[in-house]
Order: sequence, then C-alpha cells, then structure tokens
Amino acid sequence: MRFWRTRQGAGILLIVLASLSFAVLDTATKQGVKLAPVMMLLWGRYVFQAVVTFVIRFPTQRGALLRTPNPRFQILRGVLLLITSACSFVGLQYLPVGEFTAMVMLAPLVATAMAAWILKNYVSPRRWLLMAAGLMGVLLVVRPGGQVFSWALLFPVVMVTAYGWFQVLTSRLSGEENPHTTQFYTGLVGALLMCPVVFFYWNSAALLAHWPWFLLIGFLGTFGHLLLIQAYQRASAPVLTPYLYAQIAFATLLGWLVFDHVPDGLAWLGIAVIAASGIGNAVLSAHEVNRQQRPATD
Repeated sequence: MRFWRTRQGAGILLIVLASLSFAVLDTATKQGVKLAPVMMLLWGRYVFQAVVTFVIRFPTQRGALLRTPNPRFQILRGVLLLITSACSFVGLQYLPVGEFTAMVMLAPLVATAMAAWILKNYVSPRRWLLMAAGLMGVLLVVRPGGQVFSWALLFPVVMVTAYGWFQVLTSRLSGEENPHTTQFYTGLVGALLMCPVVFFYWNSAALLAHWPWFLLIGFLGTFGHLLLIQAYQRASAPVLTPYLYAQIAFATLLGWLVFDHVPDGLAWLGIAVIAASGIGNAVLSAHEVNRQQRPATD
C-alpha cells in the first residue's frame, strides 16, 4: 500500500482511472448516439469541458488561465482533438467498442513515427519493428470477412492520424504551457467550432429527454483528461504509457456487458498484438530515459 502513496504510484493509479473513464465514455457515446443527434452530443462534450475547466481553474489562475504564448498551436491542438472526437462519436455507431479502442491505441506508435518525421527524433530499428507488429495486429482485427470489416473503418484510420498529430503537438507544447490552460482552450476551440454545426442538427426534445447523457459524456471526457494531466504531473510518460493500454481491456469488457459483443479469435489475437507492441514501445522509452539519466563512468 505504501507504493500507491508515492508520486509514481499515484500517477499509475490516475492513468488507469483515466483509461477507465475513456472506455466508459466510448460506451456511453455508443449508447447516446441512439438517443440524440451525434453532433449535439459532440457539441455538449466540448461545451462541458470549456465551462467546467473555466469554473474550476479561473478562481485560482485568474487571467493566467487565458494567457498562452502559442495561440495558433492551441487552436490547432483543439481542432485535432475535435476531429479525433468526431471520428470516435461517429465511428462508434458502426464498430464494436473493444476493437475500435484497440485500433485507436495505435496512436502512440503513429505519434512516434510522426515525431521522427517532423521533430527529427531518432527512432531505433526495434521501434520500427514494434510499429510494424502493431499494424499487423490491426490487420488481424479488420481483416476481410471479420466482424468489423466495413467502410466505417475509415473513422479509426482518420482518428489515429489526427490523434497522432495531436500527441506530437502536445509534446511540442509541454513545458511551455500550463496544462489547465491547454485543457481550457481545447474545450473552447471545440465548442466554438461546433456551435455553427450543431445549429443544423439541433433537437430540443432530445436534449430535454436525454440531458443526463449529455452531462455524462461531457463529464467523462473532461474528467478523463483532467486525470491525465494529474497523472503526468506525478510520473513520466515512459512509466505511465503501458498502463494506458488497460483501456482496451476496459472497453472490451464493457462491450460485452453492455452490447453483448465478444471479439472473434483472430480479433483477440490482433488486440493482443496491438497492446503488446504499444507496451513494448513504452518499455523502450523507459529504458532510453534510464540510459540518459545514468551518470557517465570512465
């Protein structure tokens, strides 16, 4: 029990809770889109984040909450996360939660490849092999004749790409921005962009009848990202990243409990390969950090 009282233990616990929040968010979204227009739910998710973050943080940060040295990057980051959320909200109407989540968890590997291209970060041959293994895992999940092979696979593909860019940009902004300021602008950009869109899909009856779903989805999205912020303030990314893959287990379990869906044998194998490649990538990161921090000896 003493370990969980340390900063690293607390960070791991928070990242697992964030993974659970995102899995429940996807499950709630898949159910919510049956009750209300998907664009209204997406709009509500970002309005909730912007308003709640402002209410919680403004009394403490005051004007500092609104000040950012990178306004263009904050806007771009908000746009990328909105694209990610839109692909998730729409794609979950057609794809099982577990398999969808497994494919999306390729994003850290994609971000590594993008960082090598854009930020000129060195990527070892072992990392490239892990990326290839992750891609093979996805092919097992989405193979022709499988349970999820359909045109809707376009949504996780776009989502992984957008989220990979999102992670690269987040890495670029880390250390320069207050994380709560970034959280606020992410919600604000999404809410402002969705306001003109939601006008064409507005359904007051759906909002009045199913408002708890709007609040639940907004809360889970906002709460999950706040947990991520708190986790990364307590422990490093190489330590925490392997635990993000708990989201696949949570999502698959919820898909079975709520929607009575169980992946087939090859899909299970693909999910395992994706998780293993992602965890392997995180373990390599941890080893690289340890080597960099190890004092030089003659």
